Amino acid sequence: MNIAQRYKDELAKTPLILGTRGSMLALWQANHIKERLESQGIGVELKSIKTKGDKILDAPLAKIGGKGLFTKELENELLCGNIDFAVHSLKDMPVIIEPQLMLASITKREDPRDCFVSEKYPNIESLPKNAKVGTTSLRRSMQLHKIRSDIDTQSLRGNVQTRLQKLKNGEFDAIILAAAGLKRLGIAHEIPFVIHLETNEMIPAMAQGSLGLECRDPKYSPNFRDQAIYKVLESLHHKESALCCNIERAFIQLLGGGCQSPIGIHVTNLKENQLKIECIVGNLEATKVLTQEQICLKGEVEYVLQNMINSLKNRGVDEILSEINKK
Repeated sequence: MNIAQRYKDELAKTPLILGTRGSMLALWQANHIKERLESQGIGVELKSIKTKGDKILDAPLAKIGGKGLFTKELENELLCGNIDFAVHSLKDMPVIIEPQLMLASITKREDPRDCFVSEKYPNIESLPKNAKVGTTSLRRSMQLHKIRSDIDTQSLRGNVQTRLQKLKNGEFDAIILAAAGLKRLGIAHEIPFVIHLETNEMIPAMAQGSLGLECRDPKYSPNFRDQAIYKVLESLHHKESALCCNIERAFIQLLGGGCQSPIGIHVTNLKENQLKIECIVGNLEATKVLTQEQICLKGEVEYVLQNMINSLKNRGVDEILSEINKK
């Protein structure tokens, strides 16, 4: 009997409990992972858990944000043994993970771009003066102001369906959503105008488009079942996507930012062992905006990232982030 079969035999005894948020998109993501594991003969049951980000809907994310806004409760359930693993939108995961837990797998990345979504207007340029644009993200808000300083960005909370309903009700002229979520839910065709924003228009959040599968770290567990869970989740790991996402997460950590910081960072795999790294940092009014773009070999990433951070610091990035944190 090989090792892989031993792990599968262990997990065949009882279904794995998968912790997930309860929104339609989160459940799509959880069921997607459930189906992939069940195709390997491993039973999975879902457990829906409300996070702080799901419970507090009457305040901007930046005001209630911080480490673990959408992940803390799921991690607590993991640590208590109430669930076996959790599925997160990787962009929501803090770059520093709780001790005794680990990111076992990063899935193949869906479209990482943001989308301009509107009932009336075909693009950002066509919006009326002082148009109301809904977004939960300081990063998106900052980049919208960089494109058009007159845009009135307003906090838009709730799941994708709630946000789209508010747009339909005329509360906003447009909203910004992740392309990955629209594609996974299969609802883009229901909206009059959905425009994908290229990275030279709006740089995405770190790891946007990938899912992160989190479990207990088997190094800290004597339980053979935890080793088996890690090994099976590892089978869903997508190396190329993980390379880009991990570089983006490393950039945020080096810069001292977080999930809610006005920082865009995106890494693209190019041919011939090359990567393109794009980043943007700015204040909310976009009166101070720093951008950088580097193309490097994969073996040069650590050196290039540190050079980018040093350059941003020399150009005043610490002052920009400090200003944001005081608001």
